Amino acid sequence: MRIWPGQPYPLGATWDGSGVNFALFSEVAERVELCLFDDSAAPVESARYRLPEKTYRVFHGYFPDIKPGTVYGFRVHGPYDPSAGHRCNPHKLVFDPYARAVGRTLQWDDSLFGYTPGAGGGDLSYDTRDSAAFAPLAQVVDSAFTWGDDCPPRTPWEQTIIYEIHIKGFTRRMPGVPERLRGTYAGLASEVSIRHLRQLGITAVELLPVHFHVDERFLVEQGRDNYWGYNTLGFFALDPRYASVHDAELAMHEFKSMVRTLHAAGIEVILDVVYNHTAEGNQWGPTLSLRGIDNRSYYQLAQDNLRYYLDYTGCGNTPRLQHPRVLQLIMDSLRYWVTEMHVDGFRFDLAATLARQTGNIDLMSGFLNVIHQDPILSQVKLIAEPWDVGENGYQVGQFPVIWTEWNGRYRDCVRRFWKGDGSTVGELATRMSGSADLYEDDGRRPSASVNFITCHDGFTLRDLVLYHQKHNEANGEDNRDGSNVNDSWNCGVEGPSTDPATEALRRRQMRNLLATLLVSQGVPMLRGGDELSHTSRGNNNCYCQDNELSWLDWNLGEGDREFLEFVRRLIEIRRTQPALCRRNFFQGSILGGLRDVYWLDPSGTQMSVDAWNSNQLRTLGILLLGDCRQTGQTGESIVGDHLLILLNAHDHGIDFQMPPSIHEVPGLERLFDTYDGNIQRQAFDPHQPYHLRPRSMALFRKQLAGAIPWNRLGTDAETSVRVTAESQSGKP
Repeated sequence: MRIWPGQPYPLGATWDGSGVNFALFSEVAERVELCLFDDSAAPVESARYRLPEKTYRVFHGYFPDIKPGTVYGFRVHGPYDPSAGHRCNPHKLVFDPYARAVGRTLQWDDSLFGYTPGAGGGDLSYDTRDSAAFAPLAQVVDSAFTWGDDCPPRTPWEQTIIYEIHIKGFTRRMPGVPERLRGTYAGLASEVSIRHLRQLGITAVELLPVHFHVDERFLVEQGRDNYWGYNTLGFFALDPRYASVHDAELAMHEFKSMVRTLHAAGIEVILDVVYNHTAEGNQWGPTLSLRGIDNRSYYQLAQDNLRYYLDYTGCGNTPRLQHPRVLQLIMDSLRYWVTEMHVDGFRFDLAATLARQTGNIDLMSGFLNVIHQDPILSQVKLIAEPWDVGENGYQVGQFPVIWTEWNGRYRDCVRRFWKGDGSTVGELATRMSGSADLYEDDGRRPSASVNFITCHDGFTLRDLVLYHQKHNEANGEDNRDGSNVNDSWNCGVEGPSTDPATEALRRRQMRNLLATLLVSQGVPMLRGGDELSHTSRGNNNCYCQDNELSWLDWNLGEGDREFLEFVRRLIEIRRTQPALCRRNFFQGSILGGLRDVYWLDPSGTQMSVDAWNSNQLRTLGILLLGDCRQTGQTGESIVGDHLLILLNAHDHGIDFQMPPSIHEVPGLERLFDTYDGNIQRQAFDPHQPYHLRPRSMALFRKQLAGAIPWNRLGTDAETSVRVTAESQSGKP
């Protein structure tokens, strides 16, 4: 085997058409051995070669006789002193952190641990068993791919509608997708899958983790797996379980073809990425990669006892982003997925952890600063899950410009309003108008708020109206896992019900929640399957449920089909109404003087201070001006319809007076009413009050054909509000 010095950059295994350059960083290693395997089933390497050069603490070598398809790993010789933070153990084969592909996945065995499980001294012991037969292996690949005329859609944030899905769960049971493609990257790119996405009207898919991840040992021993995939080991490598082919290089081609197909359909691809911890866990975890390469450089350790790891996620460890090589690892990974795999953005799991330096959250951290100045990453969609489980971990509204955030406060407020909680109307108005209190003062726009009602973590939309309590017994943890705070309402009956009135109320609540989402300023995100009325039977933590609890059910009943059509219509309305997709925040004070929005009480007049502060008020009217005072990319004025949104979370009906200014403008149309799901446009006489039935909302439009006399929105409207005798049983 010929071995040349090679180069310290790029890191990992790089095929240049003539040979392969291997490079691995370790501050503490004394030497690094490249281990080559005959194939992925080989229990031990067929050859070991010492990387001959060390430059800037990077061990490297060039092998002109190695080709794509070669399966490999590393052995790192260095200090083993857990009390000092060092855990190198050359008996443990380690996975290349820059591996572009997986040659073999992990098989659990005690030999994977750097210490001897069960031995005296615990993790301070030293294990000499060889892990090669069970360790995950990397594979050299040729990444060449013909992208053709692939072009990223670059959908403006204000026009973006995100659809969160799991690669497997989305098509595992989808009719029309060939059986061998179901649950795969190719399945998502299939004709029937694309048709559903386009008919729904979404503009971006947000994929749960596709990086190579490891199933925790306790799950495997229980016959389960980590279905969600938030347990990453390889930040560059695709998880092979979602490929329809068994060859790693072909799997890369399959993913790239999926991205190209989605782009051709006008759909962006956003990856949910997990850089806040790795699959190696805490001091009791296995030695699979970074721990055995340079534990002290790659992980944040407790300064008073370097044996232990700092943990802000509940997953055992935290990468040490203060170290330039660790920061480089993450940045190189992100750039790789944009430049090589053509993805359009990222959602960062527990992103607050990435901003922690020496334990505290620093929003001027190296990670955030480097992304901000990066010419590639600063131009893609960046979404933060702005919290973690550490001290002061809830950082909603605190991330810097260019970042958008999952707005947990939006989710909580909308859920509370529709289940009938008091003192929510004021916050609801703020959340529906883009959460200016969170995002405006630092120069961001309404699109900084990614609004959602549900996501993968928690109840589905259907379960939100079926269950008051979580039912996670299937997870094997005696229902202890998952959040106990869901702001859900079962409409009076826990679980499924055959009572027509209960089912009608539940359907109405589902319509209310999604209608609110899609008429709010900001970026709406739907959990995939909510439009199908998918249920996980009350399990709000399906992270280990690789089965029908998670796989979307496409066998729809009549009520399911009607709801799907309602959701499609909602999205169509949003995409065609500029007043719902504003780039900028509304102007003026929420209590009056607004030029582009008016907040109304049931009398049709502007809300008073007392009304905003009322604990009893559960009704709100929102009048949006169609002239958004915005211009398009070529300078044209953006003008849409005037919109009137009426919401009633009371358990009785209310007559809502039309604002006086509307009286003088003929041609008012109702676009939908959630009480019965009517999505047929209907003309409405603005001189008459609109009877807003219990727990419902309605949307009206007036095609812009001249100015509405907004000065008539004073206190001169009728103030009578007729509360009907209609009521709804089962009020929470």
